[in-house]
Amino acid sequence: MTAVESVAEFATRARKWLAANMSQIDPLSPPEAPRDDEASWQRARQLQRRLHDGGFAGICFPREYGGQGLAYEYQRAFDEESLHYEMPLILNVPTFTICCATLLDTGRESQKKRHIAAALRGEEVLVQLLSEPSGGSDLAGVLTRAERQGDRWVINGAKTWSTSAFAADYGLCLARTNWDVPKHDGLTMFLVPINHPGITLRRITQVNGSTEFCEEFLDSVDVGDDAVVGEVNNGWTVASRQLYHERRAVGMGSEFASGAGSEGGHATPVDYVALAETTGQAHSDRVREMAGRALVHRAVCEQLIDHVYRSARDGTLPPAAGTLIRLFHAETVMCEMDTSLAIAGSGGVVGQPGEACRPACAIWPGSRLPSAVAPPRWRAT
Repeated sequence: MTAVESVAEFATRARKWLAANMSQIDPLSPPEAPRDDEASWQRARQLQRRLHDGGFAGICFPREYGGQGLAYEYQRAFDEESLHYEMPLILNVPTFTICCATLLDTGRESQKKRHIAAALRGEEVLVQLLSEPSGGSDLAGVLTRAERQGDRWVINGAKTWSTSAFAADYGLCLARTNWDVPKHDGLTMFLVPINHPGITLRRITQVNGSTEFCEEFLDSVDVGDDAVVGEVNNGWTVASRQLYHERRAVGMGSEFASGAGSEGGHATPVDYVALAETTGQAHSDRVREMAGRALVHRAVCEQLIDHVYRSARDGTLPPAAGTLIRLFHAETVMCEMDTSLAIAGSGGVVGQPGEACRPACAIWPGSRLPSAVAPPRWRAT
């Protein structure tokens, strides 16, 4: 790749490479990749290594940390080209878009060179160790403590609702290091190895049977100063940056995602024209108005992502502006789902669990919900 490669030239190169190296899929019915299945994570690591070896890993991460050092426009071009190919999507959250992004902003040079590069090679998975059994939504009220003993830090406490911690190698763990100051001032962020003998990990079984989330018990987990992310007693700054990246990731506005699409769901937006025609309502003013409203939401959401990204990067907007993406994305998802169901009517009824049901249209990309727009001729019986 030359330094003057245009976005179009990059897209052409990516298109050829993907066709030669990655497995093609149907974006309307991508292969299942359950987040609570070890095999899904092993497959994702393999695919990530393939992207790395091909020069398409970490498109927006700096070159010195294993990335390609390119602008967001290149990532978006790659996302479009890769939509029809199997991608390691489960690595996006939280490894790339949250944890690696946080290390990029707040980590020391050695941490960036080691952990971001390893993640981009598919060798490391990272997780957030934030929530606690007694903490609720009061993140600054964490009780997990880290005490200085000689030249080591010894961490004791418990974390819970950690996304896919069972598959992770390292975790960003927020702990209290000073009890004599206001709670936001006495925190420190640590990068801890999940396989440390002092960490006992248990998987949580949800009502739907999923065991993706975990709880961790930390008993005398000792780490060195090289595990501190940011500054001692300034962990709230790191955690705040982490939450900023989380909001952008959940709102589908992160430039650090590896590919685009849905994890075993549907990866293309609803085609309202096809839906209206299929349900015999193509000439309905009411349906056209509903579809138009949903499409405006979609367009505004895409433009908002780009605006917030650029404005936060140049300092025009504060980091907290990432919340705008998260909030409007949620509103857009609800608008699209409600509109699809309203137009589809009885055709929006899905079949029984386990029954194959190929929809004519799909829900908002990134969702892992079952299709809500299956017209009658495709509905399972």
